[in-house]
Order: sequence, then structure tokens, then C-alpha cells
Amino acid sequence: MCCMIDRAEKSVTFRAELVPHRSLSPTGFTILMAIVAGVSFIAGVVFLMIGAWPVVGFFGLDVALIYGAFKLNFRDSERREIVEVGDHDVVVTKLFPGKPPRHLTFHRSWLQIELEEDAERELIGPLLLRERGKSFEIGGFLSPDDRKDFCQALKGAVAAVRI
Repeated sequence: MCCMIDRAEKSVTFRAELVPHRSLSPTGFTILMAIVAGVSFIAGVVFLMIGAWPVVGFFGLDVALIYGAFKLNFRDSERREIVEVGDHDVVVTKLFPGKPPRHLTFHRSWLQIELEEDAERELIGPLLLRERGKSFEIGGFLSPDDRKDFCQALKGAVAAVRI
């Protein structure tokens, strides 16, 4: 299923770049880490003054773990999925930080786009592209409402007849 596509040979009628939502900007991260470090430093000094010096190391460890968790989150937020609908095919390019791009090509006529929904419990599941018995999830990092909106847009683009 995976292959490289020569972009000069195909006409793209629909293109979408899916990116994870980032609620914290780099400036916000710096401010948050300064506050966390400041509070930990002050609390560490208080515990040091009352003679509980081993606690100081745990405050430093807390700051280091929070910093590491945010850095992993920021690295993961660099993921991208590019969906292109052409005259005869649909190409999904998955970009992961530090890894080569993965290209998935689906024939437009055989492609089924399914969004798993549980109306009774008001749950929206994964957005799947199915072709010849194989399923591929796209937009797993999108919110349920964004997945639903993108599903409708993609179905419309695939169903549109190119004149």
C-alpha cells in the first residue's frame, strides 16, 4: 500500500494537513516552568531550614519530571498527517518527528471512510480509511468534533466528481 507519488503527475483536488492541538505556547511553557521551579525552590528552602534536607531533592526531581513530560508532549505535537485527494487516489502522508515519512495510497473508487460513532452514549471513535479489507486510522490526535467535521469534509472531497 505504501509508495512514493510523483506530485507532478497528479492533480490534487483536496488537501488537508492535520496537526495536534497545542494549548500551551513556548512562552507559556517558559512561564509555567518558571512558576513551578520557583515554588519548588521556595518550598525546598523552607524544608531545608527546618532540617528536612532530603526533601529538597524531591522538589528538584518533580521539576525535572514535569519538564521532561512537557518536552515529550511538545515532540509528539510535531506529528502531522497530510491528506490529499487526487483524481484517482487518496494519499495520506504521516510525518513523525525523527522518522521517515510514511505514505499510504488508496484508490479513490475502493476507499471507504468510516467514523465509528456510538449515538446512544454520544461517543465518537476513530476515523478509519478502509480498502480491500485493510483499515488505517487517521487523525487519532484530533478531538471527537474535529474528527467528525474532517470526516464529512473528506467524504465530500472523495465523492466529488472532477470535471
